[in-house]
Amino acid sequence: MKRPALPHCAGGRTGSGGGEGGEARGGRIWQPSPAASRVAAWEGRVSRERGLLVEDHSAPYEIYRIKLPGKPTDIGEGKPENQNHAIIFTRGEALQAIDMNQDNYLEEAFKMRNVLEEFGSDKYGKSKPTILGLREHIFTGSVSSLAWFMSNQETSFVTIGQRVLANPLKVRFHYGHPDIFDRLFHITRGGISKASKTINLSEDIFSGFNSTMREGNITHHEYMQVGKGRDVGMNQISSFEAKVANGNGEQTLSRDIYRLGRRFDFYRMLSFYFTTVGFYFSSMVTVLTVYVFLYGRLYLVMSGLEKSILLDPRIKEDIKPLENALASQSVFQLGLLLVLPMVMEVGLEKGFRTALGEFIIMQLQLASVFFTFQLGTKTHYYGRTILHGGAKYRPTGRGFVVYHAKFADNYRMYSRSHFVKGLELLILLVVYLAYGKSYRSTSLYLFVTFSIWFLVASWLFAPFIFNPSCFEWQKTVDDWTDWRKWMGNRGGIGMSVDQSWEAWWIGEQEHLRKTSIRALVLEILLSLRFLIYQYGIVYHLNIARRSTSILVYGLSWLVMLTVLVVLKMVSIGRQKFGTDLQLMFRILKGLLFLGFISVMSVLFVVCSLTISDVFASILGFLPTGWCILLIGQACAPLIKKTTLWDSIMELGRAYDNIMGLVLFLPIGFLSWFPFVSEFQTRLLFNQAFSRGLQISRILAGQKDIGEFE
Repeated sequence: MKRPALPHCAGGRTGSGGGEGGEARGGRIWQPSPAASRVAAWEGRVSRERGLLVEDHSAPYEIYRIKLPGKPTDIGEGKPENQNHAIIFTRGEALQAIDMNQDNYLEEAFKMRNVLEEFGSDKYGKSKPTILGLREHIFTGSVSSLAWFMSNQETSFVTIGQRVLANPLKVRFHYGHPDIFDRLFHITRGGISKASKTINLSEDIFSGFNSTMREGNITHHEYMQVGKGRDVGMNQISSFEAKVANGNGEQTLSRDIYRLGRRFDFYRMLSFYFTTVGFYFSSMVTVLTVYVFLYGRLYLVMSGLEKSILLDPRIKEDIKPLENALASQSVFQLGLLLVLPMVMEVGLEKGFRTALGEFIIMQLQLASVFFTFQLGTKTHYYGRTILHGGAKYRPTGRGFVVYHAKFADNYRMYSRSHFVKGLELLILLVVYLAYGKSYRSTSLYLFVTFSIWFLVASWLFAPFIFNPSCFEWQKTVDDWTDWRKWMGNRGGIGMSVDQSWEAWWIGEQEHLRKTSIRALVLEILLSLRFLIYQYGIVYHLNIARRSTSILVYGLSWLVMLTVLVVLKMVSIGRQKFGTDLQLMFRILKGLLFLGFISVMSVLFVVCSLTISDVFASILGFLPTGWCILLIGQACAPLIKKTTLWDSIMELGRAYDNIMGLVLFLPIGFLSWFPFVSEFQTRLLFNQAFSRGLQISRILAGQKDIGEFE
């Protein structure tokens, strides 16, 4: 064959010695096409061997067999191990790696000879190309609005983005298929992928690093393209973004980045930084700036400094220019500069009128909400990898079907990365609004916090907005039933994270069990920020009567500990009396309720407690409990030796119940109105999908009627 295709199958048995089952399995896997008659594979039963198979239209048989030091997926990452194994069975001077989610076209195949001539072109001088970069055509953009967003983003990167990276910046690397490699150059320099476990999670770019460090030249060519299918669902996209963010976190810690940074000149080093790990680091700094800004504002409000500053006559005269400045710069906080390459590329290919129209349609389809949500995904997983390490491959599925994700699935996936952080920022904004409203102008507050309110709304509700059929009443009822069942299931042997909250909660702390002491100490120190709420709010309560004594703060801790003890008593009562002695358990709850009513009555009558004090106390004590929970999780090896671990687990269950209820209430309310679901479907999905969804509802209704009859 002139240009043979060599698929690689990770697993499976050959026909020889495999028995009937092995032949059947091999037949199912290894029948791609007559052109791709050779298949590289490793045998699952004998993990130290691999074979190259040939399909002779009757039964597969081995041509070559080599011995490996162990099971490849145990030694390194799956994809680069497959590539480095298959490359030894290839022939020729050029090698193109194609993924399973890619396609090619006949008219593009005619251009292959021209592309291969680039390896020997004289226009590059002595720096002959070692990797030829090709553009991609994303063919899944019409499935849904999310697929369209990702299609436009990816198209701008593989065209105008990589074009500039290759020339003049000279910092283009290998970002995945369909690049063409100089096979002889790379097979003598470590292969086309680095496959070390964890550190080479983003295996593609390391081949670019490898080529550049060994004086290779990476170019980009747009006269040939290869089709590619991207993720089309919210959870698939988020899993992919999480994998890339984890990979960039490991890149930041790698020696390849260090060596390239040391050897590049200043301008090429800056280009290299901002087009690789610098983008993720800048995203993390952006989110951290929001935290620092709001916690700084919280301190100013609680200490009274903001009030004294804004009421100062000298500052009052100069506040108007400041408001105008904030108003002008707030326009650019919507991420307009990030979508500029996208608009430019669409403008070049389809015309700027079309580009402007598509940009407006994207904003109407809530593209800003989607990209703001993905900012949180990048920040969380990049920051966690930097702090704790332990990045792992996240399979996205790359399915072509847009499906409804259950509420419990969304909660498991986004709870720690988005929902917890969104609720923290929400409490910060509420406290800042409540305690500074009397002296602050409304316009100043809106200009300062509008983009943060938008960030909070995106992080809390974007997974549900982009979830098909999320606002259908029957789906909502089913999701609530599934959520309550999942929260109530106890963990144990054989219980997966999809079946039990307890199993999921323990799995969420896996990074803390494998991290360093330094990271654990930093985790505990970061958790202490939640104590600021209680310290600031208790001195503003009416019951405190403007006292600044430390005794007020001490009494607030006494109240907090009393609440925790009462919750522990209820938990113990449920375990001991909940099944056999229902009457005793109800008497215990009744006595505790009467005691609570008595204490609250005394506080209202004698100590001048007000309703606003009650809500303020909730705002102050909820973050304190979360701080105790985080510290308990960080110190889990020590606490598990005591009887407090069950209390920590029940506290975590209570907080997840509260967060789930807060998130579910708006969904349940909007599900009462049928037009909300219709509007969501028509706005976020194409016409064919909307029509298919309506037909499926009709068929489901007819099925229900038939079952009823």
